[in-house]
Amino acid sequence: MSTRRRLARQIALQALYEVDAVDHDALDTVARWAVEHKASEATTGFARQLVTGVLQEQEELDTLLQGSAPLFPVPRIAPVDRAVLRLAIYELLHVPATPPKVAINEAVELAKEFGGDNSSRFVNGVLGDVMERQSAAIAAQSGGKATAKRS
Repeated sequence: MSTRRRLARQIALQALYEVDAVDHDALDTVARWAVEHKASEATTGFARQLVTGVLQEQEELDTLLQGSAPLFPVPRIAPVDRAVLRLAIYELLHVPATPPKVAINEAVELAKEFGGDNSSRFVNGVLGDVMERQSAAIAAQSGGKATAKRS
């Protein structure tokens, strides 16, 4: 199963990169990459789900990305790193079946394979910060609700 999901993430990354770079149709791009990789329908379906989700939630993902990498405006982040980060943040927030450590580890591996020399460290650092901020936000919400209940 993890091999299927890893391939789906790779297909999704390649499709997101291509869509970002040359504005090709997202679903056609996923289908083409799936054929290229001889992916099963289940793998293709997960890749399609990831790409569709990232594109639908891109504004939210970019806001979180910018907050966790304030020195790097999103448009100036290397395109492969940007696609890896959007994909991983989407999976962290919107795919509850994926444990956070798995999403981060998979993103780091994709960055090693497709990114530059420092991509994996950058991706790991940004995703660590995203997780820390999300945990703090959840704790603050829980604390606020607990306080409100005591009143």
